[in-house]
Amino acid sequence: MAAARGAHRRVALEAHAFEALREGVVTPSPVEPNISDPAALRGALQRVLARVNGHEAEAALVIPDQVVRIFLLQFDSFPRRADEAIPLLRWRLKKSVPFDVDDTVVSYMLQDIAPPAAQQGGEAPGSVHVLAAVARQRIVRQYEELLEAAGRVPGVVTSSTLAALPLVDDATPSLLARLAGRTLTTAIVCRGALAVYRCTEMPAAADALAPQGLLEEIYPAAAYYHDNWGEPVGQARLAGFANRYDEFRVVVERELGCRAAPLSASAALEDRLAGDARAEVDREFDALVGWMLFRED
Repeated sequence: MAAARGAHRRVALEAHAFEALREGVVTPSPVEPNISDPAALRGALQRVLARVNGHEAEAALVIPDQVVRIFLLQFDSFPRRADEAIPLLRWRLKKSVPFDVDDTVVSYMLQDIAPPAAQQGGEAPGSVHVLAAVARQRIVRQYEELLEAAGRVPGVVTSSTLAALPLVDDATPSLLARLAGRTLTTAIVCRGALAVYRCTEMPAAADALAPQGLLEEIYPAAAYYHDNWGEPVGQARLAGFANRYDEFRVVVERELGCRAAPLSASAALEDRLAGDARAEVDREFDALVGWMLFRED
């Protein structure tokens, strides 16, 4: 459980707090109820909010990646109005999600940048690329109700890796490998577009995960990007590997043939966070800091 308070009128991490939860209090899932001990979670939330001294009613709610399914879709044409787009997305995703699409919260955005391979004639000129996020409504409400019980209003709800993506420099094709517990999320971004997204349950957390297990997940993503976008991944960002970061960095650089670095090395953080606050990005606060950057930009 983490909380952070940003500064008004500038991107800065003014206060932050983290409290580890007892195993089993939260079990992230896209289908089943996530919170088994609401009282324990409410207590932890109240304590971290008190430590950051956050009194504003509206807050951003960042929930686990496993709760939200992300899809990169392509359409010949796409409605301009949300009341037409949402039903179309639900229909398109009906067979792709493990729950009733009518019991979902759906959000989406259009991606303006097409793959270079498409610009060379591999794709119809009128194609529309859509990034869609889908979650079961009753599960999202579990988290929203928790925040509301603490006197806050969830002004926005997002998954943790989507919130962290603004920390990834995307002038060159960049791969993010982000480990939270046993959940590995792999994303590739370039020039403002999310090109690849994959969320996988690993056999172990960072302290016991074999580097080869990581490579078996991220290498196919890099190969897919190269084949479909016509260019290799230019750099990698690693998050959530704790004191084994250097061990994983070496094998990622060797396998992908590019430089790897922690999220705190992001140029987006230059002159925006003090050195000690930047170090916190690599602990439990990457999603919260990423959201603050997104909010400002």
